[in-house]
Amino acid sequence: MSTTANTVPARLPRRAARDFPAGAWDCHSHVFGPFDRFPPGPSTYPIPDAPPATYLNMLDRTGTTRGMLVQPAPYGNDTSALEHALAQSHGRAVGVATATADCPADELARLHAAGVRALRFNDRIAPSTGARFPGAIGTEAFRALAPAMRELGIHAQIWAGLDDCVRLVDEFADTGVPIVLDHMAQPDVAAGPHSAAFRALLDRVRGGAGWVKLTLCRVGDPARGYADARPFHDALVEAAPTRLLWGSDWPFVRMGESAPDVADLADIFCDWVDDVALRQRILVHNPQRLTDTGPAA
Repeated sequence: MSTTANTVPARLPRRAARDFPAGAWDCHSHVFGPFDRFPPGPSTYPIPDAPPATYLNMLDRTGTTRGMLVQPAPYGNDTSALEHALAQSHGRAVGVATATADCPADELARLHAAGVRALRFNDRIAPSTGARFPGAIGTEAFRALAPAMRELGIHAQIWAGLDDCVRLVDEFADTGVPIVLDHMAQPDVAAGPHSAAFRALLDRVRGGAGWVKLTLCRVGDPARGYADARPFHDALVEAAPTRLLWGSDWPFVRMGESAPDVADLADIFCDWVDDVALRQRILVHNPQRLTDTGPAA
């Protein structure tokens, strides 16, 4: 296992704390550590030092009230670090865990009681190996887990390429489990927002078949201020604002020096979504409705 220095920038946000509404959510972040208690397994990327206290500080810096903590692949299906972070958040965070296809229903119920509201399925390929990320659990497990997930009110979050996202939304439509697509469903920026695959995604989301996270940092070019991702972002906001979530992807693993600052990402969202009511819908009401949670105490 390798580690890097803490990835949280020291500088304060420019405007995010002012522009985010009360009760705003960051729906895609990760925690790693503390390493003396929760050492991760094999990884294709350096593991950042991102324990719960640092995560909560990040939320405070950006004026974000609540969050979704997503199980990172190096922890596999060992949810100990995630559960510890949820307990440390004192109700500010809900969890997105992982589970193998043979996970018993009573274990899922235990995770739900600990604050887990979703399971993540990862079909993406690690650039360095040409295989799935070590510890990732693919969508083949979703079918077996779906009945218990539906019963408990646990939704699915899927990281896959755009074509696979469209296929998987169709394939699992009969499960009755809400499906959230990570990283804007990973569109092909070069193909543009008018490609057949992206139009198919818009049709699915507009029709209520799925949700999409507006998470820029795996889609656009940070050197260009993510301008190349904006047409996709705008199209999603126009097509289905009630089916969108916002997430930062802190602490930005595998991004090195190109890693953004969370406050910059928040500012970009506020610039691109300049309607206050729409901002409230995406940042507050949508995640509350999806996770069946009320405002933070």
